[in-house]
Amino acid sequence: MIRLEYVWLDGYSPANLRSKAKIIEYSGRDISLDDIPDWSFDGSSTKQADGNDSDCILKPIRKYKNPIDGGYIILCEVYTANREPHPSNTRAGLIASVGGEKEYWWGFEQEYFLINLTTKKALGWPEDEFPAPQGKYYCGVGANNVQGRDIVELHLELCIEAGIKITGTNAEVALGQWEYQCFSIETSQACDDLWVSRYLLYRAAESYNVGVELHPKPYLGDWNGSGCHINFSNTQMRNEGTEEIMTGICEKLGNKHELHMEAYGEYNDMRLTGLHETQHISKFSYGEKDRGASIRIPVVTIDNEYKGYLEDRRPSSNVDPYQATFIIMETINE
Repeated sequence: MIRLEYVWLDGYSPANLRSKAKIIEYSGRDISLDDIPDWSFDGSSTKQADGNDSDCILKPIRKYKNPIDGGYIILCEVYTANREPHPSNTRAGLIASVGGEKEYWWGFEQEYFLINLTTKKALGWPEDEFPAPQGKYYCGVGANNVQGRDIVELHLELCIEAGIKITGTNAEVALGQWEYQCFSIETSQACDDLWVSRYLLYRAAESYNVGVELHPKPYLGDWNGSGCHINFSNTQMRNEGTEEIMTGICEKLGNKHELHMEAYGEYNDMRLTGLHETQHISKFSYGEKDRGASIRIPVVTIDNEYKGYLEDRRPSSNVDPYQATFIIMETINE
């Protein structure tokens, strides 16, 4: 017997993660995706179907070791009962366009808040007032400056055990706000890993009865919002990488700024105000070592004779990576 935890994205915007467990008999030494059956679910309960025609299909597309429950996490695409990609299935569109593309390398910087479910505020925030102003929280140490480290450390270990290439984690600028980074050299793998790392984050927080907030600006005022910065490079950027190549790519991205903003997550206008290390949503800019720009040219790229990567700082913390990576590649490849 083996436990399979099917995980998928629902029909809400931004999408929520859903999961359910299936126990199957399996006598082989290891299980492959071909051995894992499709599974139907009630799409009327996930905003993916009407009640009078509610069957949707989960099609397994990637498996991960399940470090929480044993067996495997099975990431799935959603199909209609007619075996066509569901309209909410943004991954299918990415795969149809780029397949197993390996020219682009991706690094996601996922920011989020941990939430006290009793007070509905970030961990460490007083119930009836605000904490001390930002300044000492970023990469902070000590209970006065960080809250939720046990959850963060658990999440880190879960991702490593699942086989996700998580490359780091740190406390962020606001109290109760954190970030982790993950990396992949294949586009669909990178996006799949980000979604499963989010799933593991929710599960890690569940065990502490703590919420995870991916809204890009859960607290108005003088507080940083949360993004999901996307670091990317292609073969030309890594191997040739002149200043002209890098600025030319930035110019291309700027020419399609409005289209990118449509694909970069919900409520992003609340975060991209021109303050708190952001450029205003209505403007586009790029600059060397500039965290207030739309696109940052990192110092490591500059010091390597402009061979390396760029950081797109516009995507929100609730961004769908399937949509975001697609439009970045489409814009650059034109």
